[in-house]
Amino acid sequence: MTEQEVKDILVKTHAIMDGHFLLTSGLHSPHYVEKFNVLQHPAYTQQLCEAMAEKFKDSQIDTVVGPMTGGILLAHEVGKALGTRAIFTERVDGHMTFRRGFSLEKGERVLIVEDIVTTGGSIKEVIEVVRESGGIPVAVSMLVDRSGGKASFGDVPSTALLHMQVETYSPGDCPLCRQGVPMTKRGRTGK
Repeated sequence: MTEQEVKDILVKTHAIMDGHFLLTSGLHSPHYVEKFNVLQHPAYTQQLCEAMAEKFKDSQIDTVVGPMTGGILLAHEVGKALGTRAIFTERVDGHMTFRRGFSLEKGERVLIVEDIVTTGGSIKEVIEVVRESGGIPVAVSMLVDRSGGKASFGDVPSTALLHMQVETYSPGDCPLCRQGVPMTKRGRTGK
C-alpha cells in the first residue's frame, strides 16, 4: 500500500481534517488526524492493518501489542493478519502497564503498533513495559507518523504507513487566530 493510498483512505473517511484545532499540547494547528473516523470502518481498518502486518510477515512475531485505545483495534487486526496473539497496555495511576491477565514469556518477540504518533512518548512506555515483562520489542509499526521524523525509539526500528508534517503554532503566534478563524470542534468530546 502506498502512502498516497493510505492518505486517500484517511481523507475519504474524514480522518485527516482541516480547520483550526487546539491540540492536547496547547498548540494550534490547521490539520488534525482523528483516528476513530477511519477505525470505525472495519473494512478500512483491516486493509490498513494488513498493510502494517505485511512488512513483518517474515519477522517471527509472537505477539502484537498496542496501547489503549486505538492501539487495541490495530493490535487485534495486525495480530489477525500475522496469525499471532494481540494484547494491549493501559495506564494505571499514570503508568503504562499490562492488565487483564496479559503477560509475555521471556524472549517473546513483540511488534508494537500505534495509530497516530506525534512525540512517541506512549510507544516508549510500551517498549519499556515489553522489556520489563521479558519480551523483545522487534519493531514499532505506526499508522501515521506526524512527528516530522522526530519520533525515535532507540534501538527499536520503526515504520509508518503515512508520514505527515503537521504545522503547529503557539497561541500567540497562530496565523489562524490572527485571521479570526474559529476553533474547529473535534469529534463528540470536543477535546
